[in-house]
Amino acid sequence: MRIGFFDSGIGGISVLNEAIKHFPKEDFLYYADTRNVPYGTKTKEEVNKHVQTAVEGILKQEVKALVIACNTATSISINKLRSTYDIPIIGMEPAAKPAIELSSSMDKRVLVFATDLTLKELKYKKLITRIDKDSIVDPLPLPELVEFCEELNFNWEELSAFFRTKLERFDLNQYGTVVLGCTHFPYYKPLLKEALPSHIQLIDGNKGTVERLSSLLEEKHLLSNDGTNDISFQCSNQDKNYITKMKNALGILQNTLGKTENN
Repeated sequence: MRIGFFDSGIGGISVLNEAIKHFPKEDFLYYADTRNVPYGTKTKEEVNKHVQTAVEGILKQEVKALVIACNTATSISINKLRSTYDIPIIGMEPAAKPAIELSSSMDKRVLVFATDLTLKELKYKKLITRIDKDSIVDPLPLPELVEFCEELNFNWEELSAFFRTKLERFDLNQYGTVVLGCTHFPYYKPLLKEALPSHIQLIDGNKGTVERLSSLLEEKHLLSNDGTNDISFQCSNQDKNYITKMKNALGILQNTLGKTENN
């Protein structure tokens, strides 16, 4: 049986990429709700409806665990999904806790990049209230970055201008970490490393999510020994061109993030 990954588009492939490295003997199903992408600009009710419909279809296939590889979908739908289905369902949340710990040690602040909907959700607000005791976390909604990613837009000149405009009201010398609170955003790690001061560290929740997945699979004796890292890509509008885009996106991540992490 396969491990399922779900997102509205190609963002969750950044989590899948981490899982591929972690689980060399597992097979994967990646499903994108391309009929309704992006989620971050929709209402809570719309997102919840789309997520429930997509997950119902995914779990009719041979899936032993499911990663909701989307911060927005997690914040809105994860509790209902877990109460409805009995397989392990793992969600995403902005990796604010390690960012706060690191920035606090440097006497710096934390900047959280995410979608508007994630930042407005009660789940995010409760998380920050619980862990941000010194009020050092500042949010920055970047829904446009999701759209850039969906277009596989990596034009340095255009994106440099975009980041410069979005960050101009912040004194970046005051910040020690930037949290990439949307699974689309790790695609831009190489560009952000050039756009931000060198002392700022980029943090996302992908590794922690995969480690949690690994722990649950081991606990429930669901780890595979005979998989081949086979990946099946599907999308809700059955667009063959988008499936090709998903495969290309995985290749981009494996090339660019691999180089970034080795530097």
